[in-house]
Amino acid sequence: MYSSPKEKAYSLRVPKKLGEEAIKIASKLGLFNKDLKLESEGEYLHIPLRRKPSSEIKKINETLSRYEILIREFSRRYRAPHRAFEAAADKLPPHLLASFPRAIDLVGEVAIIEIPPELEEYKRIVGEAILQTHKHVKTVLAKMSAVKGTKRLREYEVIAGLGETETVHKEHGCIYHLDVRKVYFSPRLSFEHKRIASQVKARETVVDMFAGVGPFSILIAKTHRDVKVYAIDVNPDAVRYLERNVIANGVLDRVVPILGDAKKVIRKKLHGIADRVIMNLPEKALRFIDAACEAIKPEGGVIHYYSFADGLHPIEKAEKELKKAIMETGRRLNRIVSARKVREVAPGKWQVVIDAMID
Repeated sequence: MYSSPKEKAYSLRVPKKLGEEAIKIASKLGLFNKDLKLESEGEYLHIPLRRKPSSEIKKINETLSRYEILIREFSRRYRAPHRAFEAAADKLPPHLLASFPRAIDLVGEVAIIEIPPELEEYKRIVGEAILQTHKHVKTVLAKMSAVKGTKRLREYEVIAGLGETETVHKEHGCIYHLDVRKVYFSPRLSFEHKRIASQVKARETVVDMFAGVGPFSILIAKTHRDVKVYAIDVNPDAVRYLERNVIANGVLDRVVPILGDAKKVIRKKLHGIADRVIMNLPEKALRFIDAACEAIKPEGGVIHYYSFADGLHPIEKAEKELKKAIMETGRRLNRIVSARKVREVAPGKWQVVIDAMID
């Protein structure tokens, strides 16, 4: 059984009938020690104080008809840690506390973190601390590699919990079935999903070139009832979950999942049909500009171009490469609608997004 540690402190001892008034005045005067428990002793109540009253005695005398100031032992209150850092604090060497991962990606019931080298031998402690403070989390994963390959996957190690990596993630009123080992999904793009969906207009046709499990496509379709979204991905697992999510979110009539390479699919099926193209593949999007321009209607449309860029002016750098790539397709960059840094992915390296109107 858990036994609260004891601590000596000043006590405001009052008859129980005066307890409520005594607690109020002690709190008002900043004397009440909330880290310690109230103690009962027969018909008396002991109220723990932070210090011995001095200038506050006059106010206490005006409020309480009977009281004593004593020193006694109180039990400490047990407070469950609110943050994983706090839960692990007494289990890690003090010099390593600053290295505790602050960024946690929560995907449904799965938590994903990056373990710094100096915490490698303590990764189980880190994982258990996350389970303790995030009650809905069932599995904690540590990143073991960068995102790589055509399927945009990374390797993970289970450091705590059940080890189950298939989950259901909720975002902006949509639900997404997925397995983080089999598909790419980033909860850090939640704002982007909403931002793009809010720009779509009535009766638009959208091509989502790298759709994954559908966070852009499905939210667009949930937000607008009179759109058509062609959601393409080269990963069979991603398309399998995408098809499931289309049904789960009730957008079967608006989202068309397509398995295949975006360039080939556009060339074969989606030439010149899009008012808007989403290119969320920052590491390779530049290579697909020709396909995006081919998908856009002859009269023009919008491309949402995601890229990685570094240096002092990453947005300007991305805009310049995009303009050059569009010109090489024979189309023209009409104007930049907006441009922003999405997130820093490494020191001095950013994921940026350019919303470009092309003719």
